[in-house]
Amino acid sequence: MSQIHPTALISPSATIDETATIGPYCIVGDEVSIGAHTVLHRHVVVTRLTRIGAYNQFYQFASVGEDPQDLKYAGERTWLEIGDHNTIREACSLHRGTEQDGSLTKIGSHNLLMVNTHVAHDCSIGDHNVLANNVGVAGHVTIGNHIIVGGNSGIHQFCTIDDYSLVGGATLILKDVAAFTMVSGNPARAHGLNIEGMRRKGWSKETIDILRQAYKVIFRTGLTTVQALEILKQDLLPQEPKIEFLIDSLQKSRRGVVR
Repeated sequence: MSQIHPTALISPSATIDETATIGPYCIVGDEVSIGAHTVLHRHVVVTRLTRIGAYNQFYQFASVGEDPQDLKYAGERTWLEIGDHNTIREACSLHRGTEQDGSLTKIGSHNLLMVNTHVAHDCSIGDHNVLANNVGVAGHVTIGNHIIVGGNSGIHQFCTIDDYSLVGGATLILKDVAAFTMVSGNPARAHGLNIEGMRRKGWSKETIDILRQAYKVIFRTGLTTVQALEILKQDLLPQEPKIEFLIDSLQKSRRGVVR
């Protein structure tokens, strides 16, 4: 049987795995599913229409699956999905999607959301990310994989932060962040590549050197995006497959990239 504290309030329509733990004064609402070995420590509210995977940890006063803060929202059935092995620290707020954008907010696996992180409606967050204390993620934002966002940073709606990038503390993101780049400031500016992150992942010096060349082509030569893409595809991609991440960042950007 699930370990459910007697002070917890559980909706009859909730589905809780027998290995999950629901701590004191937690509330689990309608049509919520909670996977194996997930723990709601205490005073956690999972409002409704939320699917949570396995081996997650939720700390006190987290608000999970609440209605979106969008004036267009009129009570439609929308969802929040959370993967596996995530740590959601104190006072985080994770909101469901809106009907206007797929009806879904989605958070992947192996993420750490530190104290008071807010993930708004219709966001998509990948895997292996760290969002530090007081990060505010506005609606319709896409965050890729292996990304660190420093504390007290704000991300404007509809922005994309691509894989392996690093956002410094107290940064205001108004445009898209290209893969591998390190940005900071208000508003954000690019300050090079996330070299330390690459080294921690064991990437070779040759790979890092080619990515440095690609960064210079995009950010330091004054070329247009079309011209930079041509050089990346013809000269650098044949040498290093990871250049594809940068090409993808430039090609799909709707707001322009932080430079």
